[in-house]
Formats: sequence, structure tokens, C-alpha cells
Amino acid sequence: MWPTNPLNPKEMNKILLPLSLMLVFALTACQDVEKQASRHLQAARQAFDEGRYNEAKLQIDSIKINFPKAFETRRAGIRLMQQVELKEQLITLAYLDSMLQVQRQELNRRLSNFVLEKDTAYQRIGNYFHPSQVVEKNLHRSFLRFQVDERGVMDMTSIYCGNAYIHHSAVKVTAPDGTFAQTPPSKDSYETDNLGQKIEQADFRLGSDGNVMGFIYLNRDKPLRVEYLGDRRYTYPMNTTDRQALAAIYELSQLLSSITRLEKDQKESLQKKSFVERKMTEH
Repeated sequence: MWPTNPLNPKEMNKILLPLSLMLVFALTACQDVEKQASRHLQAARQAFDEGRYNEAKLQIDSIKINFPKAFETRRAGIRLMQQVELKEQLITLAYLDSMLQVQRQELNRRLSNFVLEKDTAYQRIGNYFHPSQVVEKNLHRSFLRFQVDERGVMDMTSIYCGNAYIHHSAVKVTAPDGTFAQTPPSKDSYETDNLGQKIEQADFRLGSDGNVMGFIYLNRDKPLRVEYLGDRRYTYPMNTTDRQALAAIYELSQLLSSITRLEKDQKESLQKKSFVERKMTEH
């Protein structure tokens, strides 16, 4: 239905003029917002070109926070952020690759000093031993045996051989000055009888061993006393060869663990790089 009293031209101008002014102000405000936001974008681009990636990300973040309606500039900022993130991952990958090359060379140099025991039929990960501690050289002997797997996980096994069981579950190692380290009770122990000889084993993992392995490493040049704790106690001096075996395996463990961490970081960085590249392709 048409209005019965249509507005005359003067009344129409009174309505349209304010609307026109509001539209002009809105457009001007939008242009001003985009102009301010673009300054931050330009600063971000300059920082990116100069390799100051953290500053570039801060400038882009300021656009998102302070200029939520600067749509065009925000989109350009997203594209620039993706370039920054890609560049960062490329730098990280180059660093990790160089570190891995150095550490793998050092590993190859050292591995000839160890024996790898690995049955490929059922073992995915083998274990390194010091040559002095292979089984065939240590029959019927009570001693601490050390090993490290190919990922860098180190373990200590307390082996007891005697005429009667002592049912030991923990190990204490004491230095000449009276300081000592002691394991918690083992969660993995084993006992058997071989032609009348009682054999016991208890396993301890580095990090859950009460710092016994670290303590031996720090005191590797000193005469140490080993004590098995169980229903009965059994004490003996730790010989020089076993202390040297611990030191060699401990250092190999640190090297293998470092390589494992670098490989993990490398894998994560490659995944991040692929994710950013996929997002850039989508845009």
C-alpha cells in the first residue's frame, strides 16, 4: 500500500543527508583503520625481510588484536605469518640436520668400542655392551652389568652368584668418603638355580635407579663398594674394569639419547613445515 501522504522533496533531503554523511564517515573510518593496520603490516614485512621473525609475528598479532575490522590487512597478515612460520621451520631443520651429522659421526667413531647384541628375528631394538661385560666373560661372577639400547635407554643389572639365595632387590654403592647412592626396590627381578649355584638378577633403569649409575660415573676413578640389599646383605668391591664399563656405556647413552631427541625434533619440525605448506596452498 502506498503512503497516503508522501514526503515532499525537502523532507526527503532531511532524511537522506544524514544517511549520506553517516555512510561517508563509515567509509572514512574503515579506510583509516586499514591505513593504521597497514603500517603494522609494513613493519612486519620489513622485520621478515631482515630475519627478525619474532618481531614480525608480534606486528602481525597486533593487527589481529587492535584492528579486528581491517579485513584486507588481516588476510595479508595471515599470509605473511605463514611465510614467517615456514622460514622458521626451514632454519630449524637446517640446524637439526647439522647437529645430527656431527653427533652421528661421533657415534660411528665410538661404536667400534662396544658389542651390539640384537636378534633381528624378535628384537627391533638392540643393546650395546662394553666388551668386558659380555656374558661369556662373566660366568659365575657377581657384578653390576650395564647396557644401553639403540635409542639411548640405559639399564643396570645387579647379578649375584652364590651358594645360597640372598633375595636381593636393591643396590647401594658407597664411595671412600662415605657418600652413597641407593636404588629403590627393583620392579623386575629374577632368580634361578643352575646346578646348585643360586643366581639372582635385578634390573634398574637410568632415571629410576636412585641415581646410582650417575653416582658411579661421578666417582668412576675411586674405589667403590657395592652392596646388595635383600634378606641378607652381600658386599664386594667394584673393580676398575666394571667402573670403566659404566663410564663408557653412560657416555654412549648420553650421545644416543641426544640423537634420539634431535630425530624427534626433526620429525616434528617436518610435520609443522608440511602443515604450513598445506595451509599456504589452500589459501
